[in-house]
Amino acid sequence: MIVAPPSGNTPPPETAEYQVLHKGFDTFAVSIQANIPSDLFDHLEGEKERADKDRQDVLVDYNGVQLHLKAHGGNGYRFIASGGPYGATWFFKKPNTRDKWGIRVSFGSFYLAFFGIAAARQHLDDTLARLGVRFTDDDVSISRVDFCVDVLAPGFDLAPEQFVMHSGANRRDYVTGFDKSVNGKSGRVTSVTIGGPRNRQVIIYDKRREIIASGKDHWWTIWNHSLKRQGLPPLDPNAPENSIWRVEFRAGKDLLKDTWNIRTWAQFYDRFGDLCRHSGEVVRYATPSPTDPNRARWPNHPLWETVCADMNDDLCDMRSGCDPNPMKEVHREQHISVLTRNILGSTITLAALRGIGQEGLETFFSVTAKDLSGMVRKSPEKTAKQLENAKNRYVFLDAR
Repeated sequence: MIVAPPSGNTPPPETAEYQVLHKGFDTFAVSIQANIPSDLFDHLEGEKERADKDRQDVLVDYNGVQLHLKAHGGNGYRFIASGGPYGATWFFKKPNTRDKWGIRVSFGSFYLAFFGIAAARQHLDDTLARLGVRFTDDDVSISRVDFCVDVLAPGFDLAPEQFVMHSGANRRDYVTGFDKSVNGKSGRVTSVTIGGPRNRQVIIYDKRREIIASGKDHWWTIWNHSLKRQGLPPLDPNAPENSIWRVEFRAGKDLLKDTWNIRTWAQFYDRFGDLCRHSGEVVRYATPSPTDPNRARWPNHPLWETVCADMNDDLCDMRSGCDPNPMKEVHREQHISVLTRNILGSTITLAALRGIGQEGLETFFSVTAKDLSGMVRKSPEKTAKQLENAKNRYVFLDAR
């Protein structure tokens, strides 16, 4: 169990002004004091050569573990492989008796939102067992943990000057004018970051804007599922008034190990809640007091109170509760939609280059389809390889 003790000025959640849509871990990275076995190394080495030759990621299958292996390594790791959104990213070094920390694993926001930290640990253990890697709990070193809270905050404007923080913390602001034409402002602050990646980082940013820009539509499913459980109506993604802000507490390697002595799973379960609570006190988003120039005495902003209060529950098993399987269909349909639009756009462009008018488009589409069929019949081996590569590329979106 991971519980953040309540801070002294944090009210219970029911008194909060804003609505929490999601809370949970967003990134989780660990290093393993172990090396991959020699037969796995040989297998990956051969597949990496194939990836380099094909100039693309290749699907590898080792004892039932399927991963997309990159053609390159990085940061001292010989191999980098991904299990897709429903898995983790794996980093493997070339076995070396002088370097026992040969494995790094990172779980991203999609996996943690749908499955939670307990499932991530089980996935880690099960996958390494299948790969033939032997290790104990003492061989695990947790190197990065991000915890986030998403808040529905209509009318909220982020003001960098309202942060109250330790004098040693650095602040970075990100300003954009994306709504300049709407409200006539010269720009608005969409993100403020306090601290550095190896130590403590606290970030507030416009999550609605970020998911619209990145196309991460699964967050609407997560948020609306949370509202449904609370008996509240769903959000309309196209409604600008549905302002959603994320507060993220990031703990890097130095903060975890040097300050909080968090390395193993047991230490993580025992202390991470305290770490989160402390981060919410070291860095605060406050409401200015016009009669008090001492910023340290400014009260917490209602948004900050809401976030800190919602961390008073057990953080360990936090997950959205959504069924992840329908999301595979959503992701697959998104890819199909994008590819269909690309095919249509490319075919219309081809028609324009051939001098075809609008009245002749349908006939041109039929002629082009026959031409493509002829190219397939002419190069069956090449086509079969392309089809197999495409299936492997989207293997993690297979509904089966």
